[in-house]
Amino acid sequence: MGKITRCITSDGNIVMTAADTTDIVARAEQIHKTSAVNTAALGRLLTACSLAGQALKGEKDTISFQIKADGPAGSLVTVSDSGGNVRGYIENPIVELPLNNLGKLDVGGTVGTNGYLTVIKDLGLKEPYVGQVPLVSGEIAEDVTAYYAQSEQIPTVCALGVLVNPDLTVRAAGGFIIQLLPFADEKDIDFVENALKDIPNISSMIDEGKSPEEICRFVLKGREVELLDESECRYKCNCSRERIERALLSTGLDTLKELAAENKREEINCQFCDKKYYFEKADFERLINVLNKNK
Repeated sequence: MGKITRCITSDGNIVMTAADTTDIVARAEQIHKTSAVNTAALGRLLTACSLAGQALKGEKDTISFQIKADGPAGSLVTVSDSGGNVRGYIENPIVELPLNNLGKLDVGGTVGTNGYLTVIKDLGLKEPYVGQVPLVSGEIAEDVTAYYAQSEQIPTVCALGVLVNPDLTVRAAGGFIIQLLPFADEKDIDFVENALKDIPNISSMIDEGKSPEEICRFVLKGREVELLDESECRYKCNCSRERIERALLSTGLDTLKELAAENKREEINCQFCDKKYYFEKADFERLINVLNKNK
């Protein structure tokens, strides 16, 4: 189970949220059977989405991070609730690439750089909030930083990391987001810039056993730091047969008639958790009746 911690400097100018998402990313790897570089890519986006979800206010609020670009991984989608519980999928789970010029997994290579990061917030209003920014690097942390700066005008630093073992299991994963609040000034900007100069990679700190709170205090050392809250988070899918039926209804009458006419058992998998749902001819006929009644 993952853990998210949110801290604030005592002057109220800087807020930092850090998360250990090792278990979340490990679960995603088990479900989607991703190659090493795609475990890192999906794991980073899951972590960023979980961190963003923790900032939501309403119990039923959700936030989605979606990347569509020109890399071989294809589309990536993650969705988090207000507790930081998150789910996600990647269009092409297995991509094999050489290490990048830094000797690390080439996340930018598998994601691509020609594309967009789209953020969708469903806050229970009539329409969801949608923000979109062009990808900066495809490495995801820089792209999330750009989203907050451009779409929400919040000075932000995001760090994300995933360590993958040679057997493709997840060794460590986590991330943090630092944001300057409205009363922050140039001194606070300088402080954050200096604080980030010599810190280890976030995944290395997680691997060393540092908790999210310890990471916050380590990064913000030199300032008094107050703990705001901490919570557990997990990889959590909310799929159900009823949701699958609503999706089938949205395909329309003609599609349902075709499925019923095939007169065979259909298997439909949830793209987030790979749970299997089975539908027979009678099920499709029942859904056809529902559409006919609603005409």
